This record gives sequence, structure tokens and C-alpha cells, in this order.
Amino acid sequence: VRREVPSMPGVFNLSVDETVKEVEAARADGVKSVLLFGLPDEKDSTGSAAYDSSAPVQSAIRAIKRASPDTLVVTDVCLCEYTDHGHCGIVAGEEILNDPTVELLAKAAVSHASAGADIVAPSDMMDGRIGRIRSALEKAGHIHTKIMAYSAKYASGFYGPFRDAVGSAKALGKADKQTYQMDPANSDEALWEVGLDLAEGADMVMVKPGLPYLDILRRVKDEFKAPTFVYQVSGEYAMLRAAIANRWLPESCIMESLTAFKRAGADGILRYFALEAAAQLRR
Repeated sequence: VRREVPSMPGVFNLSVDETVKEVEAARADGVKSVLLFGLPDEKDSTGSAAYDSSAPVQSAIRAIKRASPDTLVVTDVCLCEYTDHGHCGIVAGEEILNDPTVELLAKAAVSHASAGADIVAPSDMMDGRIGRIRSALEKAGHIHTKIMAYSAKYASGFYGPFRDAVGSAKALGKADKQTYQMDPANSDEALWEVGLDLAEGADMVMVKPGLPYLDILRRVKDEFKAPTFVYQVSGEYAMLRAAIANRWLPESCIMESLTAFKRAGADGILRYFALEAAAQLRR
């Protein structure tokens, strides 16, 4: 399966075999790390495929590690790709149940680590999940598995194309995630959340989205001096891709945007432009 995402030209939903081909091609181009998201055949109210050892992400981890053992594999730990309602947690009425969700996230993280993931990346923004995941990983013997915490994740409109890609946009409808993701107008909260996640055992932290939140990225790096990543999200990718395709912007804007992240303090950038960036860096 190689199915292009309509709102993200050049980005595809891939079956496990195609994912391995993509990883091997990326390595040949100099890209040595990947982040995996899952899209199950069926979804349910608890996102059970998130912690199913035979689900797409777990299967892909094992296949990638067999074909390319030294590829660094990061996995998204969340329920939104797996729930029939599209939320990142368990829903009761109109409420997101934090603690039951955290238990399922810990199960998902352990299942990813057991399959061979090098880094698990909780992106849900539930309270206390980093500490619970750290405890679960160590109890299961995965003492070397790192945690990349999505610590400053804003309730942004820039996630739309990704939600199309994983089929959660239609399920969410007009619902939003403002009760557990951060208010775009609030910058101080990002520092509180990052501090909590580091105290609970995160090895690195994430700011998401990217370009609209460069000030947050700079504040986090200056305040904590911890490994700090930024995510150039689907909406940022889609805007640049559309503008370049229509010749409204030159292709050089890709590297200009990535340079902005480095200038603002990013130690690493998660992006859909990895192959384009690698080609530019080889020139």
C-alpha cells in the first residue's frame, strides 16, 4: 500500500513492506532516523491497536530493525490515530479521562519498546504520563529506551492535513482538543509543562507546531538547556508545498524554514521535508 495523502502531496500512507523500502531509500540519501505513526484497519473507543503487538507500528519497527538495524526508530505514542472518536484519550461524555488514558499510553510505549523502538514519543499531553511511561518501561526491562516528550504541544489549527492522513478529522468534527492541548496565547505554560516532563523522566522535549512557535522553542532551550526538538507539522508542510507548486515561493524556503528552527535553538527537527533537506545539504 502506497496511498498519497491528498492534503500533503509527496506524503504517503505506507504498508509495512513499503515503509521498509522508504527507510532504506532514506538511509541511502543520508536520513538515518524515522518517526512512525500508525493507521489501523479498524478503530475503537479505546484505541486498542495502539498497544497491540501485531499492529502496524509494532510490525513496522520489527521489519525496519531486521532490514536496517542501525536506523534510529522513534514512535508516536498516542491514541488519536486509533480511536473512533479521534481524541488522544479515553472519552466519557464530553470529558477526556486523564488517568485511564495514561495507563493505555504506558501499555503502548512498552509494546513499542518491546518491538525494538529506540525512542518513544508521547504526544497526547495527558498529565503525569511521562512518569508513568518511565516506570512501565523500567519495570518491563527497557531501561535504555528514551522518552521524547511532546511537552509544549499547542491546540493548533496547523494539524489539519495530519488528521486527514490518519482519518481522525471526520471523527472529531467540530470538536477540538483545547482541554488537554495548550492555549496558543499562553507562553508561560510551556515552561511549566516542560519542567514537569523533565522532572518525571523525559530525556528530551518537543515544541509543536514549529514556525508559529519559535519564541517558545527559544524560551524552552534557554530555560532548561535540555535536548529540545521541534516539529514542522503537516500544515506547515502543506502550505510550503502548495506555495512552491504554484510558484508563489521558491524551493529555497524549505531550507530557510529549517534554518529558523536551528537558529531558535532546536537540537533536532521532525519534518516531512527530510529527503529534500538531505539533498540540499549534500550540495
